[in-house]
Order: sequence, then C-alpha cells, then structure tokens
Amino acid sequence: MKFVLALLWLLRLLPVSVLHALAWCLGQMLYLLARERRRVGLINLRLCFPDMSLAERRRLIRRHFAEMMKLVLEYGIVWWSSPARLRRLVEIRGLEHIQRLREQGEDVVLFYPHFVSFEICALRLNLEMPLVSVYSHQKNETLDAQFYRGRNRFDNAYIVSRQESLRSIIKAMRKEHTPFLYLPDQDFGPRDAIFVNFFATEAATITGLSRIASIAKARVVPAIARRVGNRFVLEIHPPLEDFPSADLAADTRRMNAFLEQRILETPEQYFWLHKRFKTRPPGQARFY
Repeated sequence: MKFVLALLWLLRLLPVSVLHALAWCLGQMLYLLARERRRVGLINLRLCFPDMSLAERRRLIRRHFAEMMKLVLEYGIVWWSSPARLRRLVEIRGLEHIQRLREQGEDVVLFYPHFVSFEICALRLNLEMPLVSVYSHQKNETLDAQFYRGRNRFDNAYIVSRQESLRSIIKAMRKEHTPFLYLPDQDFGPRDAIFVNFFATEAATITGLSRIASIAKARVVPAIARRVGNRFVLEIHPPLEDFPSADLAADTRRMNAFLEQRILETPEQYFWLHKRFKTRPPGQARFY
C-alpha cells in the first residue's frame, strides 16, 4: 500500500489531462478484468433503466470504469496538491446558498450524493468553510490513516466515526453552524431504511436526511460534484423548501427523485458499482 501511495504522490505532478488519459486506459483494462464489479454495475443499470439495451448498458459501464479510475488517480491531487491548485481546478457555484444560511444562524445539512468527483470537490469546499463528515474506517491501516489525514488536511473538518451517535454529529454542526456533508444514497442495510423507488426499482433507502434535518432544525442544501473535462464543478443548489415534512416516506422519495434528475445529467459519473439493491423486502429474491 505504501508503494501505491508513493505512486499517487508522484502522479499528482502530471497535468490533469495526462492523468485522465492514463485513467481511461486503466479503466478499459479494469472493465475487462473486474468481472464481478462489472456484473454489479450492469445489474444496477438494468434495474434502474429496464428500457436501456444491453449494449447501451455495457457502453455506460465501460465509461464509468474510466471515470472511477480518474477518481483513484486524482487522490494524489486531493491529498497533496496545494490549495492554489485545488482552487484552480474546482469551481464552486452557488456557495452563497450556504453562506446566507450560516449568516442567518441556520444549521445546514448538505445532501452530497456519490458522484465520482465527491472527494476533490469536498476538499475544495473545505477551503471555504469547516465541514462535518462521517467516516468509515478502511480495513488497511495505512490507507485508513491516509484517508483520515487527507480529509482533515486543512485542520477544519469535524470527522465523526460512523459508530458514533447522531448527537455527536449535531453537536459538531452547531459549532459555528458547520455544514454536515451527508451521503445517504447507498444501501446501508435494513436499519433506519425504508423501501422507496430509485428509478424503476424499490431500494432500501435510509431516512437520515429527513430525520437529521428535523432533529437539528437544519436546512437541506443539495450539492453535486461533477467532472467537466479536465476540471471540476461543485454545484450547490438552493435549499429544499418544505423539507423535512411530516411524511418520512415522501421526504425519502423526494430525495431519490432529486438524485435521479442529477444522475440523468451525467450518468457515467454516478457510483454504479455499489450494490445499491442488496437489501430486499422479506420474501424477495436477491439481485446479486
């Protein structure tokens, strides 16, 4: 692992265009070699887009593998490049939506789905303001330590372990009205989840966005990270109106519906290799 980290440290010196060209080549190789992940991605696309042909699904997953390899090679930039380079590479649009809420004394939950540029865009936002985030420990100790250091390299991130309570998150949020960067769009199992549609298939979806916003009396602000050519855009949307509501299921479906629209804009940049439909209602067959 130390060799891999050293390689990423060196690769960060390359222009992003060269880094992305290398990632495209590696992505094509990985598409052919990573049979199980390719299978998961194709199943996800079939469940979400039943009218999409197999050939179209394969082309999309092939492009997605290239986008995922870009994410991997970009970690060198995320962890070790200068703040000046990050500012040049990542454009933030709509920052005023968060700033206005904080100035008004409001707490903020950033709905931040799993798009492939989420790491570099989150770090760029961290240059503008402190952030609260939840951290899942990695199995490899060296990699785990590097992820932790990388996400707090500007010393203004409040990193809460996934094993800690919701109270820890809310306490960190209320310090300076620090936005909570929340990624609730994966399958975390049946706990705290309900089944609502994600595109054409019901998915176990955690209700945390609505629950945390309600308990913390916070506004929900969607933020979408995108790769645009050899640069990046973090698009911060206006805060959701009338959210949360009294209907937890409606709020959760509304979250998924918003996410679906953003995915359709750049489908190859969403995380398709995660087993999004792993948890099934009682009696239903497994997909994977």
